[in-house]
Amino acid sequence: MRAISLSALALAAVMLAGCASSQSQEQDKELTEQQLYQNIQRSLDNGRYSAAVTQLETLDNRYPFGEYAQQAQLELIYGYYQVGNWEASRAAASRFIRLHPDHPQVDYAYYMRGMAAWESGRFSLESLDLIDISKRDLGATRDAYVDFGEVVRRFPDSAYAPDARQRIIFLRNVLARHELQIGDFYLRKQAYLAAVNRGRWVLEHYPQTPATRDALAVMVEGYMGLDMEKEARQALAELIHNDPDNARLNGNTFNPRYLGGSLSLEDN
Repeated sequence: MRAISLSALALAAVMLAGCASSQSQEQDKELTEQQLYQNIQRSLDNGRYSAAVTQLETLDNRYPFGEYAQQAQLELIYGYYQVGNWEASRAAASRFIRLHPDHPQVDYAYYMRGMAAWESGRFSLESLDLIDISKRDLGATRDAYVDFGEVVRRFPDSAYAPDARQRIIFLRNVLARHELQIGDFYLRKQAYLAAVNRGRWVLEHYPQTPATRDALAVMVEGYMGLDMEKEARQALAELIHNDPDNARLNGNTFNPRYLGGSLSLEDN
């Protein structure tokens, strides 16, 4: 009986909330553009983001060319972001960029599009060491990297540019680590040429990341697997010069992860 009573109460609460929401939407239809926009600002100021999103969508649909249309489109990006609808936030940002490429706040749209991708990638978990993002699907990572890059490239003096630059550094490291994960996979599968190419890719495209050192280690082992001793020694010399404390090194000797034997610059 207790469970039934609780279920009944929960159902009643949902029905009341639905009625209240419907009543609110009906009331919004009675408002002028200015009154509706004022209500939106109150909802945003009070942290009632779901209500704000509903009101912003109403304003956008009813007054697409009104006095507050452009500002409402910007705030809709923010509203979707606050309620955790990352795809809708990115779509709203893309729409604003397409419709208003010369708007004085278009840098905000680029930045928020990047932030929505950032959150979609769940980067906050990385700071807790719960997951290694480089091992996950990195579609959102690349989207965020591109969007923040657009902020820095197009709007170097934007108020959002400093934060975008810092996020780019983090994302670049994530992408580089991901490439190393692929390189390691190729080594395990004895696809040595592919591993060498992946290590070279990291060196060429992410030259300022810590991953470049392990990229050299991937290349050394890949060349060893290909029996390309000259190239392996050249890569080893670079590794010793740039990262003498690398985990694969014991002095001037390289100990591969998956191959037998070792390689030393002192070998004949």
